[in-house]
Amino acid sequence: MSTATIVTLIITGLMAGMLSGLVGVGGGIIMVPMLVLILGFSQHQAQGTSLTVLVVPVTALAVYNYYNEGYINWKYAGIIAIFFVVGSYFGSKLAVNIDQKMLKKIFSIVLIVIAGKMLLEK
Repeated sequence: MSTATIVTLIITGLMAGMLSGLVGVGGGIIMVPMLVLILGFSQHQAQGTSLTVLVVPVTALAVYNYYNEGYINWKYAGIIAIFFVVGSYFGSKLAVNIDQKMLKKIFSIVLIVIAGKMLLEK
């Protein structure tokens, strides 16, 4: 692994962590595009690597800060987490069987639709 790659990975981690703590995004919005566009990963590799980062409690300190300010709804988070596990299992089973070009298009459309809705929302 080259020094440039290590620096890129460090920057990717910092940006994803900062945005995750700031606005609740990071994996799909930062890590996946950086891995694909800068490091040349396939869409499948980027998504798998991004999800692997989330296996460990990478957001624990951010959660701690939000908890201290009273901004966590534990009941909602628990329900979402349970079904996130189920959804991620079936989503990954589907994703690994989709052609990389189609997967990139699906990923891009999801980002555009969500961004457009949030941008145009009153």
